[in-house]
Amino acid sequence: MKMVKYFFVGGLSSIVDLCIFTCFAVFFDFNYMLVSTFSFAIATSVNYLLSINYVFESGVRFAKKNEIFAVFFVSGTGLLINQAILYYAFEILLMGKIISKVLASGSIFFWNYFIRKLFIFQKKKHNPFDS
Repeated sequence: MKMVKYFFVGGLSSIVDLCIFTCFAVFFDFNYMLVSTFSFAIATSVNYLLSINYVFESGVRFAKKNEIFAVFFVSGTGLLINQAILYYAFEILLMGKIISKVLASGSIFFWNYFIRKLFIFQKKKHNPFDS
């Protein structure tokens, strides 16, 4: 069920990402790689807020500030993957900016879900020797 909820959360976050990207990279013709970084960061913030309200339980493994840091650290890796796919699709495969962005964003969906589920929002295992 979490994956279905995350699909909707990820979808809304992707819409935010794509709208910002389209506005600035396509309509205003700003540098698409810079815009992608900016739109990705905003979408990550939206994703985090929606995720802790509808998908994952916040604070089960890390203190809040560490949890936020972990989300953005993991998302930073996702951003590198996103940027590499975006660049390759647009510059090498000669796809349009929007198609390239959709391909790049869709490619990291599972990365984000599984890393968050298994690492960031996974409850700590009880150690019987801790008491």
